[in-house]
This record gives sequence, structure tokens and C-alpha cells, in this order.
Amino acid sequence: MISKASNQRGFTLIELMIVVAIIGTLAAIALPQYQTYVAKSQVTRVMSEASYVKSVVEFCILDGKTPMGIGATQCNLNASGSNLIDGNTQSNPIQPNTGVAQIEPVAIGPTPSVTATFGNAASATLQTSPAGTVVWTRSAAGSWSCASNVDTKYKPNGCP
Repeated sequence: MISKASNQRGFTLIELMIVVAIIGTLAAIALPQYQTYVAKSQVTRVMSEASYVKSVVEFCILDGKTPMGIGATQCNLNASGSNLIDGNTQSNPIQPNTGVAQIEPVAIGPTPSVTATFGNAASATLQTSPAGTVVWTRSAAGSWSCASNVDTKYKPNGCP
């Protein structure tokens, strides 16, 4: 006599429910952590992009080019637009849906500031009212300091 072995095919309902519960738990923990990581990396990127503008402003001050613009005797930022920053161009034209860090005052004095305001494609948590900013400020002695009004968990070490 030949015996037939019973083969189990597929998964039981309880096994599938356990897998779905495990995946749901992991997603509930991982998604907020990922969103925090994205926002923090965007703050770091905007801090770096504003730092570039800060360097150009320093060169303009050293060359005596204090009014903003694209003329030969004006400070031309040559900044390309960033999809994380909201702000009109102060020199060369930029692409739509991008912005550049803003220089204050427009006629650069001995203590200018470079302000990058989050907008466009930045994380929603950085755009909440009031929108987050990263500000580089120059002292009369020539040193620069960074400040930001974003939530502490998103701030990089170099910008309290």
C-alpha cells in the first residue's frame, strides 16, 4: 500500500497576521526617525548653501563692492537657486521654484547677515509658521556666527 503524504502549501492566517503586525510596528518606529533625518539633513544643506553666500559677501567686502547687483562695481552673488530656500534673487536670475539666501542690508555694510528661509521643497516641519531660518551674521571684527530658529532636534552642531 502506498501512503500519501499531506503537503502544507502557503501560510496560515495567523502567520500572515503576525508578519503584518511586525511590519506595522517597524514602520511606526522607522517613519518618524526617517522624517527627522531628512529634516536635519536639509538644515545642514541650507546651512552650507548660506555659507557659500557668506563667503561671496566676504570677498565683496574685501573688494569694496558693497551694493548688490550684477554690474562691474556691484556685489554679484552668482548663487544658483536652491529648491529648499525661499527668497528672491539679489543678483543673477534663478530657476523657478528655487530661492537664494538673502543679504541684509542690501547695500552691504560692515556687519551684514545672510538669511536662508526654508521653503519650496523643504520638509513641512521646517516651513511651519514662522518658517525656519538659518542666519549667518558678521561681526565688525570680521568673524561670522550662525543661528537658527528650527527645532533643536534638527540643528547641526555648528549652528545653535
